Amino acid sequence: MNSDERSSDNFASSGAGRVPVTVSITRRVDPGDIAEATSWVQKGINLASGYPGFLGSGWVRASADSHEWHLLYRFSDVTLLDEWEASDDRAGWLFEGRELVEVARVDKRTGIEGWFDAPQPEEVDAKGPTAPPRWKQAVIIGLGFYPANLAFTLLVIAVVPGWRSLWPLLTVFVSTLVLTPIMTYWVLPFITRMLRPWLHRS
Repeated sequence: MNSDERSSDNFASSGAGRVPVTVSITRRVDPGDIAEATSWVQKGINLASGYPGFLGSGWVRASADSHEWHLLYRFSDVTLLDEWEASDDRAGWLFEGRELVEVARVDKRTGIEGWFDAPQPEEVDAKGPTAPPRWKQAVIIGLGFYPANLAFTLLVIAVVPGWRSLWPLLTVFVSTLVLTPIMTYWVLPFITRMLRPWLHRS
């Protein structure tokens, strides 16, 4: 997964380049966010399934009142897994879920056993990484929104000379409609990748 997630020694010591790889992830979810987190997890599975080498996935909760979810997904080899994990789709998806879940543990294993041995609660690192501080998130959003908004405004003014004199509610609506997907799928994932060391620095 992202740079602050840990892989097991089993994966590192195997000849992982030529065999299927199973990724096992433990995430903590606040009980109040179950519905949103469920939708977010399913979106990630749908995105991963569109990438070459994807062999399947599944996720479970230990019990109805458990805060921990175990997600498993499998790729045909580590090269294709790396393509998914380095993709813009995955970066954008992780950014969307940054306040919904907290990653507690990640294992990567070869062979079929990875599907059946989800980490036990006592194995989870209680000091797992958390979301960046809100002020850092605000800085990232500002760094992305200002140039995107400026470029959009200058472009529209050049194409539609009377843009500034139009009804303000209409111009704001159009700007929001255009810039929201641009920010979500391109600008924010790009800036987040570039500044990841700073975002997660203590």
